Amino acid sequence: MKFALGLWTVETNGKSRKEPNQSMTFNLLSVLPQLLPSAIAWAEEQSERTQKTGQPLDTTGLALAARVGVQHPERIRTQLVDALPLPEEPALRQAALATGLLGPGMIGLTLGYSIFIVRGYMGRRLVSHECRHVYQYETHGSIAAFLPVYLQQIATVGYQNAKFEQDARAHEIEVA
Repeated sequence: MKFALGLWTVETNGKSRKEPNQSMTFNLLSVLPQLLPSAIAWAEEQSERTQKTGQPLDTTGLALAARVGVQHPERIRTQLVDALPLPEEPALRQAALATGLLGPGMIGLTLGYSIFIVRGYMGRRLVSHECRHVYQYETHGSIAAFLPVYLQQIATVGYQNAKFEQDARAHEIEVA
């Protein structure tokens, strides 16, 4: 699956939409083997930092995590952020933005037992979605084991159609 490395805004009939800058398109599947080691290292570093500085889930969050299958909800830490963290390494950063994994439209990110949530978006639905990703990490055993499978899904069928994303959406809880 090809993704755009750059987006630009087009206005038609008073409405704007984003379209890919075709001159910067790349095939994620072909670069994934080279990006994986850096992606895993970055994800592990971000997770470790949040484990030290993040907040544990409250009683409601612990119940949501358990309800979506998390085996060790007490290990989860959340970090409220103004924007989701982005890798500094240019190629990794571009790939994350181009695939839609990170960037201005994203409001949650899970890396192992660490959940980043953009301020103003904390809610049951998002927390349950992100906790389901924690469950997926638990099932795989580590960030290093989970991330290659997840990114392979994104590279082959796209973010919306990735099985892990479909599973997380299916486990979203809006009410108690």
